[in-house]
Amino acid sequence: MPSLFHPGEIMIGGIFPVFNKEVSSTSTFAREPPGVKCAGFDLRAFRWTQVMIFAIEEINKDPALLPNISLGYRILNSCASPTNALRAALTLASRPEETEFNSSCPPTISAVIAASGSSQSLAVAGTVGPFQVPIVSYFSTCACLSDRAKYPTFFRTIPSDYFQAKALAALVKHFGWQWIGAIQSDNDYGRNGILSFTEEVKKLGVCIAFVGTILRTYSMDKILDVVEMIRRSTVKVILAFVPEGDFYPLMKEVVKQNITGIQWIASEAWITAARPSTPEIYQAFGGALGFVMQKMTMPKLRPFLTNISPYTDPSAAFVKDFWEIMVGCRPVLPEEHRMGKICTGNETLMNSQHAFFDVTQLRVTYNVYKAVYAIAHALHQLIFCKPAGQKPVRPCLNVSEIQPKTVTDHLQRVNFRNEFGDDVFFDENGDPPASYDIINWQLRNGQVQHVTLGHFASAANGDFRLNIQEEKIVWRTGKRVPTSVCSNVCPVGTRKAQIKGKPTCCFDCIPCADGTIANSTGAADCTPCPQEYWSNERKDECIPKTTEFLRYHEPMGIALTVVSLLGASLSLVTMMVFIHYRETPVIKASNSELSCFLLFSLFLCFLCPLTFMGKPTVWTCMLRHTAFGVTFALCISCVLGKTIVVVTAFKATIPGNKVAGKFGPAQQRIIVCSCTMIQILICVLWLKFKPPFPDMVFRYSNKKIVLECNTGSEAAFYAVLGYIGILAIICLVLAFLARKLPDNFNEAKFITFSMLIFCAVWITFIPAYISSPGKFTVAVEIFAILSSAFGLLSSIFAPKCYIILVKPEKNTKKHVMGINGIQKNLIF
Repeated sequence: MPSLFHPGEIMIGGIFPVFNKEVSSTSTFAREPPGVKCAGFDLRAFRWTQVMIFAIEEINKDPALLPNISLGYRILNSCASPTNALRAALTLASRPEETEFNSSCPPTISAVIAASGSSQSLAVAGTVGPFQVPIVSYFSTCACLSDRAKYPTFFRTIPSDYFQAKALAALVKHFGWQWIGAIQSDNDYGRNGILSFTEEVKKLGVCIAFVGTILRTYSMDKILDVVEMIRRSTVKVILAFVPEGDFYPLMKEVVKQNITGIQWIASEAWITAARPSTPEIYQAFGGALGFVMQKMTMPKLRPFLTNISPYTDPSAAFVKDFWEIMVGCRPVLPEEHRMGKICTGNETLMNSQHAFFDVTQLRVTYNVYKAVYAIAHALHQLIFCKPAGQKPVRPCLNVSEIQPKTVTDHLQRVNFRNEFGDDVFFDENGDPPASYDIINWQLRNGQVQHVTLGHFASAANGDFRLNIQEEKIVWRTGKRVPTSVCSNVCPVGTRKAQIKGKPTCCFDCIPCADGTIANSTGAADCTPCPQEYWSNERKDECIPKTTEFLRYHEPMGIALTVVSLLGASLSLVTMMVFIHYRETPVIKASNSELSCFLLFSLFLCFLCPLTFMGKPTVWTCMLRHTAFGVTFALCISCVLGKTIVVVTAFKATIPGNKVAGKFGPAQQRIIVCSCTMIQILICVLWLKFKPPFPDMVFRYSNKKIVLECNTGSEAAFYAVLGYIGILAIICLVLAFLARKLPDNFNEAKFITFSMLIFCAVWITFIPAYISSPGKFTVAVEIFAILSSAFGLLSSIFAPKCYIILVKPEKNTKKHVMGINGIQKNLIF
């Protein structure tokens, strides 16, 4: 196996993909299989080999680092395949081919710098790791390699994909992309990278529309399938977590089929690769964004690179291929006879402007450099038992006693600052601190430039910082930030409704239900309004519900107020008529004192409805129910007194009977007061223990609040009504017994009729009261009060007022006494 080799007291191995594709061959089993053949010379990987050599030579010249100890190297080609990387690792662990068999045993490899891909590193770490040989990778980012249980000797100078996934997710979140596609390579790097990225973006509510899989060895049919997947998809942003060698065939096909308008996001494996960075590829991939390690300028490296020559060491592997690409001819070397253009021997690389010699934007190359120095510092600490730079320097360990395990232990503890000011160390998983530059593909002067427009860095507490100069980004879709959503953001007043069978980013927008709002776009759920509020028409704001109560100025309130005042006025007018004509026979016959009491109570009953209108308050609520109960108790008590007097008077069968005398004015007052006091007592107990209070009722309508007086105690309320009902029934029964009095003075008939009206009104009131909603409950109660009051006023007093005012000729003692004259002694 060809290699770059230089002997030393301590040997370091290196595995690089100098050729990036393994040429497959079919074994016939008829003869020994041919050796591995690789194609596709990779200038980028060749520079990595040279920087390893450069760093080792620099260390050998440094008197402060490993003084008087020479480092050697052996560098092999992996062909960018896991199998060949494994073959190279086993080769490093065996006897070098460059040594003679009769020579002394050469030193073993103390550490290996490998490999460029995660799959290759997994193969190497899994093979060499059990022998405790430390492996330092410069370009393997798979988070799976951080598993110390499986790979205890693996280190790297490039951040893990665990951090890159966080960086990519932060980028997606920053620009608000919700619907993206993904392309992965069919290896550990791609699969684990997309897995880590998916876990991160799911936390942000981002959906992966599709995951296409590619590999450099795939047939064209498989590549075309992925291209068709991209073409059919509605996504406008695609992440490609793929090494450049695997991605390049797909890139060419995307350009060939003119698939534009896609914003590409790149992993660090291809965003700064030279091969795809051409104006041709830029047609479809221009404006790509991605993360890479921070760049570094190494001025001393350029002279070293320009001094590479096949004539210096004709046996050096890979140099002749490099020279042919750089110069365009094959060098003339002894014992070689090759076809093609032959070099003259005067060619030089000193003035070459090729990108290979650009040492101002080194990223992976710088990782190789740090890997070599990390191993050197670990060896120095091991051999001299103190960090580099401390004096005096005396070895505490013989070079021949170095064991790979001790190198691994010291590599874990290495911590130094290099000449570029970078702190080099590894965490407990062998990972360096995460720090990335944000790269944007821009076309300048006909050349694709990798422009740094931001930075991402992780903190020790697990947080991160993302800084990006958004205004300087060149987008593939124009100057505006591209949008990529499966469904447009739901406007205010609507919520997301998941579409069955589709990712969470695909949804319908459903208007919020009444009483709920969504005052921000993209709401997952509608928020219920507080009980006192309701949603507006747009369902984006909660507005106070309209309050409903019986107002004075509304038509119903005006009508009831007018009727109430009319009844009160009629009561007063009737009272004035009775007072004015109190000496007339009709007034005397109807018991003027009780009549005035009854008219006064009716006056209060007519005014009582006024307390039922207007906004309920604590005082009005207590007043309306108690005033109603007491005034009607007083009213019915007066009617009861009149009824008892009438019944008693006309049940006296013998003229001059003194039974009626027992029910004179004093007894009548006692009846009225005692019956009223019972109601007052009920009301006092009601107000003391469970008084009525203003209440907001929401059950009648969602859009309004009904303000009403809660009775506090239903039992007390119905006790008040029940007591009035008992008095009314007693009056009705007594008046019914006296219904056959003489026609000219049949007041018992009037009382009977008034009590029938009263009882009918209040019997129908109860179901109407219970079933009426909102302010109509109050209106029903007012109607019952007014109806019963008008029934009493009209039934008892209208006939008398008619005689007094319209038929005064009948207002005589003779007419009132009637034909039989049996009332003479009682009334007159």
